[in-house]
Amino acid sequence: MIPVMLAAFAGPSIGCQLFLSGARSISVMELADRAVGLLLSVISLSIFTYYTFWIVILPFVDSDHFVHKYFLPQEYAIFIPVYAGVALICFLSIFIGYVMLKSKKKKA
Repeated sequence: MIPVMLAAFAGPSIGCQLFLSGARSISVMELADRAVGLLLSVISLSIFTYYTFWIVILPFVDSDHFVHKYFLPQEYAIFIPVYAGVALICFLSIFIGYVMLKSKKKKA
């Protein structure tokens, strides 16, 4: 186990640094970014595992098995990703349109 020591430095341009005994220093923001990345990876892997089990394995399980109560009907396996994709495209279109309108106002 690597001993960890948190050291705070005074000064306007120097922030808190986390030193790993002799290794390069890691900023607190970098640790926060890693934590967010780990959380997003765990969420994505969980959704992928759930969806894969729902689509690939569940059709081969008897319909009266108890595991079916943890999953939505098979029709939703198509509807949910389609609606999520349409919502994403709409959001991206609105965002790009907003950025384009905002950049035209700056030029004028």
